[in-house]
Amino acid sequence: MLTICLQLKLLSADGKKYDTDCANTENMFRIIQSIPSKKAEPFKRWLAKVGYEGVQEIENHELAQVRAKKYCELKGYPDKMIEKRLRGIAIRQDLTDEYKERGIEEKKD
Repeated sequence: MLTICLQLKLLSADGKKYDTDCANTENMFRIIQSIPSKKAEPFKRWLAKVGYEGVQEIENHELAQVRAKKYCELKGYPDKMIEKRLRGIAIRQDLTDEYKERGIEEKKD
């Protein structure tokens, strides 16, 4: 798995910079999925659940709005702010749907 990692010089607690194995999010998930330990299974199940929910949200945009509202509420955002954010999401979705209907495919269009 080291082929999907790269080394960056990162500052350590002693004030020196050392080569450190690093990976982006996608590659980190691939590394986690490859761990054969039973202790990694709960995290692997969580990754699968989150991935499945993401696919569901792609297929049904309303689910994404429900999730966004839930997380905003959990963070304690005011109701007016949540509604404004959800309106913004809906407007963007309408706009991208209109782009698709009119055949706009690239930013220059």
